[in-house]
Amino acid sequence: MAGLGRTVIARHRMARMWALGDRSNPVSKTPGLVVTEEEIDVTWAPFSTSSDGGIPRTLNLNSRAAFAPWESDSNGPMMSASIGHVLPPSLDEADAGEIASKGQLLPLSWQALNHDEELMDESLNPHVVVLTDALQLANRPGRLVEAILVVKKRFPGALLWTPGIGGPDNCAVLSWFGVDLFDTTRTKQAGAHGAVLTWNGPRIAIEGESVNSHWRSALAEVRSAIMSNSLRELAQSQSLNSPRLVEHMRNHDKLISKSEGILSQIVSEETALRVHNVESHDDPIILDWVDFITNEYQSPEGLDDVLILLPCSARKPYSSSRSHKSFRNAMKHNAGHEVMVTSPLGLVPRDLEEVWPAGHYDIPVTGDWRLDEIDRVTKMIDALVAKNQYRVIINHSGFEYNCDIPIIDTRQGAHATNHDSLQRLEKAVAENMQSKKRSGEKINLDNFCSVARFHHLNSEWLEGVQVRGRFPRWKILKDGEQIAMWAPERGGFSIAKLGVAILDKCNSLKRIALKENIKWKGDVNLANLESYDSTIKAGEDILVMQGEQCVGSARASAPAWEWSGTPGRLAKMHQRL
Repeated sequence: MAGLGRTVIARHRMARMWALGDRSNPVSKTPGLVVTEEEIDVTWAPFSTSSDGGIPRTLNLNSRAAFAPWESDSNGPMMSASIGHVLPPSLDEADAGEIASKGQLLPLSWQALNHDEELMDESLNPHVVVLTDALQLANRPGRLVEAILVVKKRFPGALLWTPGIGGPDNCAVLSWFGVDLFDTTRTKQAGAHGAVLTWNGPRIAIEGESVNSHWRSALAEVRSAIMSNSLRELAQSQSLNSPRLVEHMRNHDKLISKSEGILSQIVSEETALRVHNVESHDDPIILDWVDFITNEYQSPEGLDDVLILLPCSARKPYSSSRSHKSFRNAMKHNAGHEVMVTSPLGLVPRDLEEVWPAGHYDIPVTGDWRLDEIDRVTKMIDALVAKNQYRVIINHSGFEYNCDIPIIDTRQGAHATNHDSLQRLEKAVAENMQSKKRSGEKINLDNFCSVARFHHLNSEWLEGVQVRGRFPRWKILKDGEQIAMWAPERGGFSIAKLGVAILDKCNSLKRIALKENIKWKGDVNLANLESYDSTIKAGEDILVMQGEQCVGSARASAPAWEWSGTPGRLAKMHQRL
C-alpha cells in the first residue's frame, strides 16, 4: 500500500490534529495511541505495533483501519523498519552503530540526528517518525524538546511517535511539543504496581477502573484544545504534575523564541491568549511582541511630542471599554502618543490595540506588579522614550516611571477613572498639547500604517490613500478605487484585487513562488509550490509569484515550518490576478 492518508484539520503552533484516511470522513484522528493487544477503539488508537525481538530489532507499525481507501479497503498501510544499533544519547560525540532503515516508517535517535547525513536527502518522506531513544532524552535537560523540534522541522509531513514516555498525565505537554502518537508502556508499568495514570498524575487504582477511560478522556481534551487554540494553557496546567514537565515547557519556550516561521500573525476573532500564570509571561508570542515594540515599532508621524501612558482594560480593544471612553472624553485631544501599560505585553500603542495578541489577551488583575513585570515595562518605556524624544510624559497609568523628561503624574494614587484623576488628566493635556487635533481619517491612516509595519514588510502601499466608509469596516481607496478594507474580526486588512499589484510594486508582502507551467486554481500545496519565505506566519497575507510575475495573493493556513513537507493546504487563495 502506497501511503498513509493524513490531513491537518487543526493546528496550534507545533501541535496538529491529523485526520487519518479519507479527509472527508476520517476513521481516526491524532493525537492517538499505538497499542499492542489493548481493547480500545480505533477512534483513539489508530495504530498497533509489534516487534520481532531480533538484533537489530525490527519494529512494525500497523494501521487498524483503511487509512488509504483509494488504494485498498483493507487495513493499511503496514509499515516496518529496522531500528539499528543505537548508542545512548550521552555518547553524542560518537558516530557508531548500525544505521536504521529509511522508509515510510523512520526510526530516529539522537545519534542519527547528529551524525546520519542521509537524513538530509530531500527525497526522504516518511509517514511516521519514531524517536527511539525518547525515554533517555527525556531524562537529559533540554534534549527531548530539542530533538522533537529538529524532527518536526525536518519532517513536517510525518506523524511523530515518542515510545515509552507518554501517558494521560503528560499527553497535553507532549502534544504541545509536536508529538502525535503515544503508547501504553507507562500505563502498563503503573498497573503492575497497582497504580493508574490519570490526567492529574499517578494514583492508587480503584477496583474495576479502566485505564483506557483515562486515555480516552485525555486525548479528547487535547484534541479539543488544539481545535480551540487553547492547548498551551492545558499543557501548562498539566505540566504541574511534575517538575521535569515544567522544565521541558521552559526549554521548549526558549527554543521556539529563537525559531522563525512558527507563530501566528492573524487569528480568529474568538481566539484568546490566556495569561493565567507566571509561566505564560514567557510565551514566545509575548516575547515576540515585546521585541517588536522595543526594537522595531515606529510611532505615527505627525503626533505631538507628548507621551500619554494609560492603564489597560479587561475589554478589548481598549477603546471600546468604559474607562478608555472616559479618558478620551477627559483629554479632549487625540494628537498625543497614547500607549497602554499592561502585563504581560508591557506596552500596547493605541494604533496597534486591535492586532494579535494585543486585542486578544486575558490576564488576572490584582493591582500589584512583580519585579520582572516592572523591569519589562521600564525597559520598553526607556526604548520608546529614546526613539521619540518626547517633550513631556503624562502618566495616567499608575505605573511608577522616572527619567530625565518631565513627568506629570495625573493619578497621584487615585483610581484612573476617579473624578479628580480625570480632571488632572484633562488639565495636563490642555496645558501641554501644541499640535492640532487629528481628523478621523488621519487617525485611521496612522493606525493602518502602524498595522502595516507590524503585519507587512512596510507601509509604503498606503501612501496617498483615502479612508472612507463606516466604522468598523473602513474602506481604503487609491485614486478612487478600493484596494483594501479593514477587517476587525481579523485585526488586519482584507486586500482587494486592485491592491495586490500595489503591494507587489511596494514589496510590502512576503512572497512564495508556484511551479511554472501550471494553472493556479485554489489552494497552495506541495504539488504546486516551488519556493516560500521561511518566516511566514499562520494567517498572514502573501504574494503569489510565477516566474517574475505576481499572479495573486493567498493567506497562509500553516506557518513556514510546515511548508517543506506537510500534505494538504498550506495557503488559501485570496485574490487571483
